[in-house]
Amino acid sequence: MYSQPTISFFFVTSGHSGVDRLLKNLIPEVASRGYRVDLLKVSGHGPYLVDTPSNVRIINLGSSHAYSSLIPLKKYLEKEKPGFLISGKDKVNRVAFWANNFSKEKSKQVFRYGTMPSIEIKNRGFFERKIQKFFIKFAYPKVFKVFADSKGVMDDLSTYMEGKTQNLTVGPSPVIPDSLSNEKFSRPEHPWYQPGEPPVILGVGELSGRKDFKTLLKAFSDLRSRRDCRLILLGKGRKKDELSQLSKELGIFRDVEFMGFVNNPYPFIYHASALALTSRWEGLGFVLIEAMALGTPVASTDCPSGPREILQEGKLGPLVKVGDWEELGKGLERILASPPSASTLKNAVKHYSVSQATNKFLAELGLN
Repeated sequence: MYSQPTISFFFVTSGHSGVDRLLKNLIPEVASRGYRVDLLKVSGHGPYLVDTPSNVRIINLGSSHAYSSLIPLKKYLEKEKPGFLISGKDKVNRVAFWANNFSKEKSKQVFRYGTMPSIEIKNRGFFERKIQKFFIKFAYPKVFKVFADSKGVMDDLSTYMEGKTQNLTVGPSPVIPDSLSNEKFSRPEHPWYQPGEPPVILGVGELSGRKDFKTLLKAFSDLRSRRDCRLILLGKGRKKDELSQLSKELGIFRDVEFMGFVNNPYPFIYHASALALTSRWEGLGFVLIEAMALGTPVASTDCPSGPREILQEGKLGPLVKVGDWEELGKGLERILASPPSASTLKNAVKHYSVSQATNKFLAELGLN
């Protein structure tokens, strides 16, 4: 029935990350092009597909974490003989690499790398740092393709691959459903989103140190001292109590709401006056792309990496130094007063659409 090779995806995710959103877009689109797809799962982990096409098989490897998947993955490769094995995150890539090398049947391997390796390695323990640096140097040049999420990630990764980068490229990122740019979302029922209310600034992401919502709260406090506005944060995380306390100390708690995780953030983004990303580091910055696809103005820290590429060196929205809340407040004030046109923002992120990114994905595999 299938003349083309099977494409297998082996990822171990939280179930609600940016990688999950990417795979939920990519896998059904690849399947819609007539390819057979296997999604290899570790128990208790994502990705989870909403609607599974008939030519997508979900195969539970029977393991509870990545490392214990080595033998089941080897057996799968020997039995099913997929043409391609796609994996993501360094530890998962390690398991995929050794399973494929131990297998009697070899698949073409594609590694995805979604964050800055220098920052990731810096935050590891001594032995893990040594292992990760060795594995990138040893294994990454040997696989068929290495997809980096952004040019910044690619450049950083190339230093650890020590120049053996003929297979390294900025990979496709199918972030935006093709219909998203043309959709019109109803206003959220939240009272701050009703007509005549002050503008809403939105922050989206895990309430963690990496996302640095402290900077956003301070920037909002600065902006709030000059004009009426509100701030809503979508996401959950361990820093919520600390951030809530900071909002009280800054005297802005009546104009800030922590809404927790929202299954569909698009209506909140669509009707926001601006979205701010204050991360200390990213791989790409999916939420910036989604906001721009909806025509919503954005401001961001110039973190490594992604925002500078997405915002075209700051032409499409303010880029400020990481942690610089004063400049962020001024940047938000500027885009509230004079926002870029929605059409300009939408056109700038078209290449992140599911169809265009899938075209590139298949072309990189030599299938399109």
